[in-house]
Amino acid sequence: MSTALRICPLCEATCGLTLTLDGPRVTGARGDRDDVFSQGFICPKGASFAEVDADPDRLKGPLVRTDGVLRDASWEEAFDLIAARIRPLVEEYGPQAVGIVLGNPNVHTMAGALYPPLLIGALGTRNLFTASTLDQMPKHVSSGLLFGDPFAVPVPDLDRTAHLLMLGANPLESNGSLCTAPDFPGKLKALRKRGGTLTVVDPRRTRTAALADRHLAIRPGTDALFLAALTHTLFAEDLTDLGALDGHVEGVEEVRAALAEFSPEAVADACDLDAATIRAVARELAAAPSAAVYGRIGSSTVAYGTLASWLVDVLNVLTGNLDRPGGALFPLSATAPAPRPAGPGKGFALGRWASRVSGHPEAKGELPTAALAEEIETEGEGRIRAVVTIAANPVLSAPDGQRLDAALGALDFMVAVDPYLNETTRHADVVLPPPPPSQSAHFDFAFNGFAVRNQARFTPAAVPLEEGRMDECEIHARLILAVSGMHGAPPSAVDDLAVDTALAKAVTQEHSPLFGADPREQAALLTGATGAERRLDLMLRLGPYDLTLDALRRQPHGVDLGPLRPRLPHLLKTRSGCVELLPPPLAADLPRLRAALDAGRDGLVLVGRRHLRSNNSWLHNVPSLNGGSNRCTLQVHPRDADRLGLADGKPARVTAEGGALDVEVEITDTVRTGVVSLPHGWGHDRPGTRLAVAAARPGVNVNQLLDGSRLDPLSGTAVLNGFPVAVTPLP
Repeated sequence: MSTALRICPLCEATCGLTLTLDGPRVTGARGDRDDVFSQGFICPKGASFAEVDADPDRLKGPLVRTDGVLRDASWEEAFDLIAARIRPLVEEYGPQAVGIVLGNPNVHTMAGALYPPLLIGALGTRNLFTASTLDQMPKHVSSGLLFGDPFAVPVPDLDRTAHLLMLGANPLESNGSLCTAPDFPGKLKALRKRGGTLTVVDPRRTRTAALADRHLAIRPGTDALFLAALTHTLFAEDLTDLGALDGHVEGVEEVRAALAEFSPEAVADACDLDAATIRAVARELAAAPSAAVYGRIGSSTVAYGTLASWLVDVLNVLTGNLDRPGGALFPLSATAPAPRPAGPGKGFALGRWASRVSGHPEAKGELPTAALAEEIETEGEGRIRAVVTIAANPVLSAPDGQRLDAALGALDFMVAVDPYLNETTRHADVVLPPPPPSQSAHFDFAFNGFAVRNQARFTPAAVPLEEGRMDECEIHARLILAVSGMHGAPPSAVDDLAVDTALAKAVTQEHSPLFGADPREQAALLTGATGAERRLDLMLRLGPYDLTLDALRRQPHGVDLGPLRPRLPHLLKTRSGCVELLPPPLAADLPRLRAALDAGRDGLVLVGRRHLRSNNSWLHNVPSLNGGSNRCTLQVHPRDADRLGLADGKPARVTAEGGALDVEVEITDTVRTGVVSLPHGWGHDRPGTRLAVAAARPGVNVNQLLDGSRLDPLSGTAVLNGFPVAVTPLP
């Protein structure tokens, strides 16, 4: 028996694990007590690492479709087929004939962070669809408009704040999102223990809400109205104070005027909250010695998601808590570019192009995933004829999976980089399965950019690559070569080109640590067993902390880089060089929010929910995680159940514009009246998949209730929460 360290790749908390090994087999996992970030914390997902790693349904080698049937194939045959099919489609129909779909697990691996941008560039397609338009794009859009950079997302300083206002988030179940924080539950308890205040705004009495000093059971989808009323109160009662931000913010008076109609009394009925309570929350926020407002998926995947995300940071700005210890600060990742001098930037633009069929504007280079099916189905120039999916299962995660299911089946060609044959990848002509996580090195490129403490951790592969497997980074590199007309070139050519390109740029930038250096000499200094590790080493050397990969290897439990620090104005990339508090696209969307004040509010609305033992659809195939509280049930308040004639444990039919689902009822007062709740990621009942555990308890796909027409117009994000449904009992 032996042990090895591994950063957990199963959610955004990125906890350090100590794996127990029996030869090449992982037999268990516990929290790494010496990890500089997670300090031994572990959740049920991390504890299940051995089961995830050894899942017998994980594909061990490539699959290739012959005569309509997927069969085992060699790696050479798989890449030969990709090269023979994708490149001719691009040459005949143009680059837009290929769509790329990136799923959430994609950002949990080194390969998923490093190679998709190169794949997109190699293909030259603008048809990019990702999980962001199903969960977090509103935050990227609001950050881009406010700060000039869609990746400049402020996170609550959990360890030092005195007051946390949280909307649409349940980190005691999710472990946090766009806020990387191991032991988020412990940090909330520590906040209260030191005398701080936690206010949770959520239509469900979640485990997080139960921990709060104040729980506001808001009507779903009205978070933007609530936040607008808080902002209105700050202005009306002269409670604004920019603090250190004074002189770095423009548009304050314009925001005052734009929100003049959103008083607490005006929004109270729509939000189903008392106006006096709304005023009290605003006053407490302004009076706190330090405070942070934080909103996540429940306030994001709604009709006014971008406005809500914007108003979160408007409140942080107006109370002087943005970029302030104890408030909301901008993390600085070890692989982020070295900070540049303060000054105006290029800004952030929306709608640089639009989708072919419905004209949806791009956001951050992406089109709405909800539009993927129509882009495949609709004939004409630019129709998507081939799709490459990477760690994605949009048949379950996007609206109207039945339509997308049929569209994928009609493609000329499809490639999937995925360890499972799931509801989406069952349509692929080639499936390229990465190895289990124990056989891959790990560094969190994405999540360190949202971490509540600056740190850097690298863990090499815990066990050697199994015979017949291919390293995930090599899979991606060979895929890029196959679609770019360079099939047969060594995979190292992809990484060498990436290194040469990055160095050529870095040595010409005055603020770069390598300004004026010889790029060939710098390339020769890079270490790492693989091309991906050499690229990581270069990013560390170009970063803000004078780190190298060798330095991380010498610190196997990680390097602590200290608490978050103020970064303004240097971080700003707006054209003005200031925080632009009321950008024109947001101002133009406010009349739509005003109309919501008078919208009808009869009937039931549906919200999703998260389980601690789940993170998207694929973890439903892990026995220890598929059970207990992790159930696909329709939660209904007792009064609604009595009114509708529903019985606990009995079936009911849920109907909306996208279709109908039959599901078991769970009567509980943890969900407010007028609201029902179904978890996401279920619906494992399609033929041709290889997910035995999930198929034994399939549940229903909540997103089938939607037809894809409900989108937040600024971000293209699907409205997955707060939409109307009808519920009737079944015999």
